[in-house]
Amino acid sequence: MRTLDQVHELIAFFEARRGKLHGFRFRDPFDFKSCAPSATPAATDQIIGEGDGEGTVFALQKAYGAGASAYARPIRKPVAGSVIIAVDGETLAPSAFEVAADTGLVTLAVAPSAASVISAGFLFDTPVRFDADRLDLALDGFGAGHAVSAPLVEIKV
Repeated sequence: MRTLDQVHELIAFFEARRGKLHGFRFRDPFDFKSCAPSATPAATDQIIGEGDGEGTVFALQKAYGAGASAYARPIRKPVAGSVIIAVDGETLAPSAFEVAADTGLVTLAVAPSAASVISAGFLFDTPVRFDADRLDLALDGFGAGHAVSAPLVEIKV
């Protein structure tokens, strides 16, 4: 149950995005870290690439599952200032790399040597949009209401 003012905030947010027309960043409370929800991200959480002595750009990703059936989810909305990078387990100084907050691409200042493992730890948001053109709202009582349904869908690029 929410106050009518809180319901009004949801309506304003929904209308500002024109329903399902425009996306936004969403912090999924169940999946927003490179590690388990109760842990602190570490530079070795997720493998994001292998050095070849020339390449310096690597895409953030999070692995779900293991082995041949694992899914590597692209992370395109890292939280600014949260990304930690390691090369062969050695954490890099923040000045040794840049992260594009709108794409999740990491650019290292120096190309890692061949066969070196590049890994990362991070927080991230999920790009989503509303999956409805109207909100399903209900009044619960005097000055109180709730959203019966406000479905979101991830935007995959």
